[in-house]
Amino acid sequence: MPPRTEQLSVFPAFLRVEGRTAAVFGNGDEAFAKVRLLLNTQARIVAHADRPEADYHAFLIANRIETVREAFAPEQVEGAVLVFAATGDADQDRRIVDAARAAKIPANAVDQPDYCDFYTPALVNRAPVAVAIGTEGAGPVLAQMIRAQIDQLLSPSLGRLAALATSYRKAVEHLVPRGVSRRIFWRRFFAGPVADAVANGNLPQARRAANGLLRSLDRVEGHVWLVGAGPGAEDLLTLRAQRVMMEADVIVYDALVPQAIVDMGRRDAERLSVGKRKGCHSKSQEEINDLLVDLGRQGKRVVRLKSGDPLVYGRAGEEMAALRAAGISYEIVPGITSAFAAAADFELPLTLRGVASSLVFTTGHDLTGDVLPDWASLAVSGATIAVYMGRTVAASVAERLMQAGIPSETTAAVIENASRPDRRLLHGILRDLPDLQHRDELTGPVMVIIGDAVAGANFELSEPLVRERIRFDELARS
Repeated sequence: MPPRTEQLSVFPAFLRVEGRTAAVFGNGDEAFAKVRLLLNTQARIVAHADRPEADYHAFLIANRIETVREAFAPEQVEGAVLVFAATGDADQDRRIVDAARAAKIPANAVDQPDYCDFYTPALVNRAPVAVAIGTEGAGPVLAQMIRAQIDQLLSPSLGRLAALATSYRKAVEHLVPRGVSRRIFWRRFFAGPVADAVANGNLPQARRAANGLLRSLDRVEGHVWLVGAGPGAEDLLTLRAQRVMMEADVIVYDALVPQAIVDMGRRDAERLSVGKRKGCHSKSQEEINDLLVDLGRQGKRVVRLKSGDPLVYGRAGEEMAALRAAGISYEIVPGITSAFAAAADFELPLTLRGVASSLVFTTGHDLTGDVLPDWASLAVSGATIAVYMGRTVAASVAERLMQAGIPSETTAAVIENASRPDRRLLHGILRDLPDLQHRDELTGPVMVIIGDAVAGANFELSEPLVRERIRFDELARS
């Protein structure tokens, strides 16, 4: 559930008004604006205007809008599906709304939010497609600004394309199987040769292209996207990742991927958790490989959602090999790896001219064996080292790096839950790292960054890594 501060006080909906009465009360600009808005619909508009201003009166006549030239009476709202009170007189508008509410008819009083059962949106009209923007009455100017931006984004031919789609709906329901095949048909219909032909005003060509689509969807091939979910913050997910998540039939995700990001996928997509976190491996890597192949063979469009970047400690190589062997098409959607998010949280330069010109990504487990890895010499020469999953082996990491020749006073930054609101930042030096294994409160993913360039980080928001140093600092200040 989203926080209550993100919940709307209104429920956005589209009300059927074709052939039904919408009553507008008023003589001036406010009523004029509501009538113009209603002319975007097929509602039967009735203008209650006993003394309409000249330009409004001329507009009503020119558009043949039914007009009632009488003072307000409560019975005038009867039979309406919507009522707009736009007289410019606040008391009069409230009387009109009271009459509508007594008749159980939704009503709107201009500039009186407490007397509005609904709000009128800023409207982008591409009939039968419509985009309505509302601000719950808080910012009409903001709504108009957004409307202008969306109006520029949407092709003027979108309505014609949607109308053409309506004429194909029965044929698609008859010829194209429900589910993946049907979704793919409509994606290709709305973003391809059909849409191009409609935009060029060539309806016969558009129909030929649509008929070709109907003939070409005998069998839908499965496809897998290996997607980087980033370090955890929802707004660090890439636009491409968001797009393919909206196309997926199935989302296969790891335990480190926040639920909020999983929920950004298509609402009716199947969601499968495969664990892949220390202490809770619900599926082995081989089982995950088999699952992806099986879903691909079923013709599913699959997003394999991994924390960070799929090509950085995401075991994507094994999944790609399995998919290639099975003949299942796939593609990589990069994500922001945790090292970059952690460095951003610390305002930490991973490379620094004259200090560190190279960067090493590693896991703490690389430094627990008998033989130092080949990159250890880079660390000695000043490379910045980003250690993934390093909390439980921090003591071993520190010991081996110091054995390799890295000074024990080399600066170290520790970040739990990089990029997330609950992140925690710690700082110290290389010989402090063994204290990490005693920090049982660090339950989220931990990144350790070591090197001379780390000294350029902003430590104002972090705390010392060694608790004893905290107590010493407190005593020194007292």
